Amino acid sequence: MFGPRSDFSKGLNRLRSQAHRPWWPATLAFSLLPGVLLAQIAPGNIGLQPSFPASTSQSAAVSTFNPSSPSGSVSAPPGYILSANDQVSVEVFGEDDLRTTGRLNPEGNLSVPLLGSIHLAGLTLTQAASRLTELYGRDYLVSPKVNVMLLGYAKRRFSILGQVNRPGSYEMPDSSPGGIDLLEAVAMAGGYTRIAAPERITVRRQGAGGDQIFKVNAKRFTKGSGGGFHVDPGDTITVGESIF
Repeated sequence: MFGPRSDFSKGLNRLRSQAHRPWWPATLAFSLLPGVLLAQIAPGNIGLQPSFPASTSQSAAVSTFNPSSPSGSVSAPPGYILSANDQVSVEVFGEDDLRTTGRLNPEGNLSVPLLGSIHLAGLTLTQAASRLTELYGRDYLVSPKVNVMLLGYAKRRFSILGQVNRPGSYEMPDSSPGGIDLLEAVAMAGGYTRIAAPERITVRRQGAGGDQIFKVNAKRFTKGSGGGFHVDPGDTITVGESIF
C-alpha cells in the first residue's frame, strides 16, 4: 500500500535534484563574484589615495624675517655710505604701519613713523638699520627687527671744464655712485680737444676744511689700468691747454 507512494516521493526528489543540478555552477560563480570584484578594484583604490609627506603633519611654522625687496631697489656696493637725497625704504618685521619710503633731506635726515626725523647720512645700510632698531626698541617695540634698503642714489655730479669737447656738469653713473676714474670723466665729456694738455689737469675738491687742489698728469694713466685719479662727486676738473 505504501510502496507506490514511496516510489513516487523518491522519483520526485530525484527530479528536483536533477533540476537544481545545472544551476550549481552558476550559483557558485555568483557567490564568488563580489570577492573577485573587490580584489580587482582594491588595488586601483589604493593607487588613488593621496600621499602626504610625513613631515607635513609634523611641520611647524617658523617665523623668520624675510624682508620683501621693492621692485625699484638697487644693489648698493658693500659698505655704501648714505648721503643726503638718497632714497631708502624702511621695514619693521610684523609692523606694516611702520613701513616707510622716502629721501634723506639735505641735512641727511629721514622722517620715520613714531621716531620723527632721524639722521642717517654717514651710515651704512646696516648701521642705519641698527640705529633704527635701537630707537624702536628703546620706547616702542620689544626686540624689533628693522631692515633698510636703498631704492635710489642721490644725484651726484661733477663738472669738467677747459679743453674737452663737451664741457659741463655730469651725473655720476648709477654703477659708480661714489665716483669714477679721471679718464672715464674725460670720456663722458667727449674726450680731449686737439689743443688739450692731459699733463696739465687740476681737480678742485670741496672738503670740511676748505677746498683742495690736485694737480694731475693724466698722460701717465692708462684707461682701465686702475692707476688713475679718482674723481669724487662734487669735484671740478679743469683740463689745461697745451703751450706751443
